[in-house]
Amino acid sequence: MRMKTIIVASTNPVKIKAAQGGFQRMFPGEKFNLGGVNVPSGVSNQPFGNLETLQGARIRAQNARETRPDADYWVGIEGGVEDDNGELAAFAWIVVLSDTLCGKGRTGTFLLPPMVSQLIRQGKELGDADDIVFGKTNSKQQNGAIGLLTGDVLNRTSLYEHAVILALVPFKNKNLYSVEH
Repeated sequence: MRMKTIIVASTNPVKIKAAQGGFQRMFPGEKFNLGGVNVPSGVSNQPFGNLETLQGARIRAQNARETRPDADYWVGIEGGVEDDNGELAAFAWIVVLSDTLCGKGRTGTFLLPPMVSQLIRQGKELGDADDIVFGKTNSKQQNGAIGLLTGDVLNRTSLYEHAVILALVPFKNKNLYSVEH
């Protein structure tokens, strides 16, 4: 069996590890070679709302496919925030592309503390706001907001891995999903 190549549209080790875990759990008998490429999302540095966040994941996956057309799968992961009755909630979208299919999965959603939300509304990215509030450095490449808030009961990798699995449903059930156009 040929080893398949997965290109994650990021060089962030959290995103690469989440993609790897999701693929390994969905396809335990297969071997994968993973790599990451730094590509633009085409959206704001801190996407706001469901649609902008999904668009960022899709554009990242498409840009990864253009950058590395020799791969079998391309994975775009985009974290975003949305207003939930005056509070900010965080989540991420994952888009997985192949030559014939597109899968999408969204993470669970959780409310951000008011101090973090205030910094985001002032223009900071979630990772930067977390670092300021929690006194950390580069938390977005480690446990992320969810890890900081849950004491690592969940972390950014596990949160994203779950959504990667959801995005892979069409690939596991190809006969039930239409071909991408």
